[in-house]
Amino acid sequence: MEHNEKRMAVISIVVRDRSVSQSVNEILSRHGDIIRGRLGVPFQERGLSVIVILLEADNPKIGAISGALGNLPGVTLRSTMLI
Repeated sequence: MEHNEKRMAVISIVVRDRSVSQSVNEILSRHGDIIRGRLGVPFQERGLSVIVILLEADNPKIGAISGALGNLPGVTLRSTMLI
Protein backbone atom coordinates (compact mmCIF):
# COMPACT_ATOMS: atom_id res chain seq x y z
CA MET A 1 0.00 0.00 0.00
CA GLU A 2 1.32 3.42 -0.98
CA HIS A 3 2.22 5.86 1.81
CA ASN A 4 -0.37 8.42 0.64
CA GLU A 5 -3.06 5.91 -0.36
CA LYS A 6 -6.39 6.42 1.36
CA ARG A 7 -7.27 3.89 4.03
CA MET A 8 -10.32 3.32 6.17
CA ALA A 9 -9.95 3.48 9.94
CA VAL A 10 -12.10 3.58 13.04
CA ILE A 11 -11.15 5.66 16.07
CA SER A 12 -12.94 4.94 19.34
CA ILE A 13 -12.70 7.87 21.75
CA VAL A 14 -13.54 7.94 25.47
CA VAL A 15 -14.01 11.41 26.95
CA ARG A 16 -13.81 11.32 30.75
CA ASP A 17 -13.51 15.07 31.28
CA ARG A 18 -16.40 17.10 29.85
CA SER A 19 -14.32 20.27 30.05
CA VAL A 20 -12.43 19.11 26.92
CA SER A 21 -15.59 18.37 24.91
CA GLN A 22 -15.30 21.64 23.00
CA SER A 23 -11.68 20.84 22.08
CA VAL A 24 -12.69 17.34 20.92
CA ASN A 25 -15.42 18.81 18.71
CA GLU A 26 -13.07 21.46 17.31
CA ILE A 27 -10.54 18.77 16.32
CA LEU A 28 -13.25 16.65 14.73
CA SER A 29 -14.61 19.68 12.84
CA ARG A 30 -11.13 20.59 11.62
CA HIS A 31 -10.80 17.08 10.16
CA GLY A 32 -14.40 16.87 8.93
CA ASP A 33 -13.29 16.32 5.34
CA ILE A 34 -11.97 12.83 6.21
CA ILE A 35 -14.75 11.76 8.61
CA ARG A 36 -17.29 9.49 6.92
CA GLY A 37 -19.39 8.68 9.99
CA ARG A 38 -19.69 9.57 13.65
CA LEU A 39 -21.55 8.06 16.59
CA GLY A 40 -21.59 9.67 20.01
CA VAL A 41 -23.08 8.08 23.12
CA PRO A 42 -23.14 9.80 26.53
CA PHE A 43 -22.91 7.61 29.62
CA GLN A 44 -23.98 10.14 32.26
CA GLU A 45 -24.18 7.53 35.02
CA ARG A 46 -20.49 6.70 34.40
CA GLY A 47 -19.42 10.30 33.83
CA LEU A 48 -18.06 9.73 30.33
CA SER A 49 -18.93 9.83 26.65
CA VAL A 50 -17.90 7.51 23.83
CA ILE A 51 -17.43 8.75 20.27
CA VAL A 52 -16.69 6.43 17.36
CA ILE A 53 -15.59 7.90 14.03
CA LEU A 54 -15.06 6.23 10.67
CA LEU A 55 -12.32 7.87 8.60
CA GLU A 56 -11.08 7.65 5.03
CA ALA A 57 -7.64 9.22 4.66
CA ASP A 58 -3.94 8.53 4.25
CA ASN A 59 -1.84 7.41 7.22
CA PRO A 60 -0.44 10.88 8.06
CA LYS A 61 -3.93 12.41 8.32
CA ILE A 62 -5.22 9.53 10.44
CA GLY A 63 -2.17 9.91 12.67
CA ALA A 64 -2.71 13.68 12.92
CA ILE A 65 -6.29 13.42 14.19
CA SER A 66 -5.38 10.53 16.52
CA GLY A 67 -2.45 12.48 17.95
CA ALA A 68 -4.43 15.68 18.44
CA LEU A 69 -7.24 13.85 20.25
CA GLY A 70 -4.88 11.66 22.27
CA ASN A 71 -3.02 14.71 23.60
CA LEU A 72 -6.12 16.10 25.29
CA PRO A 73 -6.34 15.47 29.06
CA GLY A 74 -9.15 13.11 30.02
CA VAL A 75 -9.33 11.57 26.53
CA THR A 76 -8.26 8.06 25.60
CA LEU A 77 -8.62 6.41 22.22
CA ARG A 78 -7.90 3.36 20.11
CA SER A 79 -7.38 3.38 16.37
CA THR A 80 -8.01 0.44 14.08
CA MET A 81 -7.08 0.35 10.41
CA LEU A 82 -9.75 -1.50 8.45
CA ILE A 83 -8.29 -1.38 4.92
